Amino acid sequence: MMTDQKTQIAAVRRSIRLPDLWSVGAMAIALLVLLPILSIVWLAMTPAENAWPHLLNTALPRYVTNTLVLCASVGALSAAVGTGSAWLITMYRFPGARWLEWLLLTPLAIPAYVGAYALVDFLEYAGPVQTGLRALFGWENAADYWFPQIRSRWAAVVVLAAALNPYVFLLARAAFREQSGDAYEVARALGAGPFARFWKVGMPLARPAIAAGVAIVMMETVSDFGVVDYFAVQTLTTGIFTVWLESHNAGGAAQIALVILVFVFVLAALEKISRSRSRFYRMSRQSRPVEARALAFWPGIAALIACAIPFVLGFVLPVSVLMSHAIAKPEYWLSNGLLSALWHTLTVGGIAAVVTVTAALFLVYGVRLSGYALPRKLMPLTTVGYAAPGAVLGIGILIPMAATDNALADGVLAVTGWDPGLLMTGTAFAVIYAYCVRFFAIAQGAADAAIERVSPNLPMAARSLGRSARGALSAVYVPLIRNSVGTALLLVFVDSVKELPATLLLRPFNYGTLATRVYEQASLEQLGQAAPPALMVIAVGLCAVALMARASRP
Repeated sequence: MMTDQKTQIAAVRRSIRLPDLWSVGAMAIALLVLLPILSIVWLAMTPAENAWPHLLNTALPRYVTNTLVLCASVGALSAAVGTGSAWLITMYRFPGARWLEWLLLTPLAIPAYVGAYALVDFLEYAGPVQTGLRALFGWENAADYWFPQIRSRWAAVVVLAAALNPYVFLLARAAFREQSGDAYEVARALGAGPFARFWKVGMPLARPAIAAGVAIVMMETVSDFGVVDYFAVQTLTTGIFTVWLESHNAGGAAQIALVILVFVFVLAALEKISRSRSRFYRMSRQSRPVEARALAFWPGIAALIACAIPFVLGFVLPVSVLMSHAIAKPEYWLSNGLLSALWHTLTVGGIAAVVTVTAALFLVYGVRLSGYALPRKLMPLTTVGYAAPGAVLGIGILIPMAATDNALADGVLAVTGWDPGLLMTGTAFAVIYAYCVRFFAIAQGAADAAIERVSPNLPMAARSLGRSARGALSAVYVPLIRNSVGTALLLVFVDSVKELPATLLLRPFNYGTLATRVYEQASLEQLGQAAPPALMVIAVGLCAVALMARASRP
């Protein structure tokens, strides 16, 4: 009888397993990433002052309308430009096609707000275009001719589409390359012309990839602040800054942030639904790849011009405008605050990249080791931060963190008589935390894909030889996935350098980065002083473009 009781007790003890360090750590990391989103929901549902009635009757319809129009317009224009250029590059050979295959990715290195400043400088009344027109036709002032309004919604659409269409191009090009050349040969034999082959064969097969690219473009459009603020287009993102900083209503700002989150989740859900309803299979393992066909001279020149326009608008124009200012005023490279902004950018971006990739690697590895279902269910949710705009994360981080910071400082002061100040919101801690949450999906995706490619036999062999779980990670996984880890580090760093809304909301007083310096100088119509930091940001962005170009090689 006593033996049976001992057996039952031992069985109960075996069934009640305490969580191991990897499981606890993975859940803690996941919760830290999700905390700002949960904070937004809480603040929106329990505001100190309910702003919903006032917002619904005044500004919210305008914010929603402008956001919807921008999303639809930028998405449609990016889909047309990205898909069309991807089709031409993949299916045809023409002069410059091999160069344009990579040059069409370079607009990703230009932050959209930098493109906005350059476009206005190029087309405004004192810019080279209108100055040249007045000199050519003898016009004396703006009353003598008509010129479209530059700071308007249509200009914001053009700038955002020029900066974001490479997302569609990259995914559509990969989709066209993976298709079978036999399908196009059959369509050609049945009398289908070039447009019919594109519309009836290529487009349907590439639609899931195009839909994914357009969804990314629209989510980036929703989250944009620099472009819409510069062009005075009132969207949901600008509404957060207006309601919070001008009306001093944090609850109302959180409610607008919640509307943005709903927008983003709807876009993500629509993209997944559109892909789930489409099924495409390769009918043969020996299917012939698509072969590019040479174009005649004049059609080739037309294809060259069509593909060069996005590159010129998205990269050449902004860089040329900035370089002209930087060369004309070289003393701006030595202006006050530029070196400190560069140092702040490198430090916060570097720390955020290291912390984000380390946490993502711990999370992915911990979930694989954990025997519990909760960490596995939480891991996919940690990617939501990438879809959340920086302004939304700023609200979700600053308000609860400021309350915690003040309570901590008051507690230390009461116990020790020493005032430590604001340890989190008074330093760059909040900015780094926002970067980690915002770009955690990049690091998590890279770590998960890299670890997935490692044969499970290798870590099992290491464990059988006496290595611990940590030892297997450092001795087996890390050497094998170091290239993917390095890529994730650089991508997170580059995105952190370009991030503007979260930095504006969370930075301490008198603390600037390259992105905030560009925004501040351009807002004061001092594009010459904004040129050096903008060119630095672009140089960093080109590193990420080079990585993506390398990764997308067939």
